[in-house]
Amino acid sequence: MREKITSLQYVMTLHAEEEMNDDNLTIYDIEETILTGKILERQKDKVTTESKYRIRGITEDMIEVEVVAKLSLTGKLVIITVYRV
Repeated sequence: MREKITSLQYVMTLHAEEEMNDDNLTIYDIEETILTGKILERQKDKVTTESKYRIRGITEDMIEVEVVAKLSLTGKLVIITVYRV
C-alpha cells in the first residue's frame, strides 16, 4: 500500500473525499497516514469476498487518522473512507 501511495497509484472514492473535507484533512494527511500507519484490521466482504484494511497513522500535524482502503482488481489502491480518531 505504501508503494501505491509513493507511486501515485491510488484513487479516492467520492465518500472518502467528502469525509476528508468534513474533517479538514488534506490529501497529504491521507498519504502520510498510510505511509506511517499500521494495519489495525483486515475485513472481508461477505458478498464479494474482497479484503479491505483499516489503517491508523499520524499526520505531520500530529493528527491521528484512520483510512479504510482496498486493492482493486486493476492494482490501484482504493481509499474508501477516512476520518479523524
